[in-house]
Amino acid sequence: MNENTLKGEWNQMKGSVKQKWGELTNDDLDYIEGSRDKLVGRLQERYGHAQDQAERDVDDWRNTNGY
Repeated sequence: MNENTLKGEWNQMKGSVKQKWGELTNDDLDYIEGSRDKLVGRLQERYGHAQDQAERDVDDWRNTNGY
């Protein structure tokens, strides 16, 4: 899935993101707007993950959920 598709389906994915990463706020989700890079950045901030770990987490989540 490319970045444009992720952004286009973001409203549908918000619930799944919130379930997976409960520390993300609604403001975080609005800021992310479906951007993979922004999601990775917020995971780094909220969970203290290194960038490579946050990227793996996002990619694993996307693959698991078919995004």
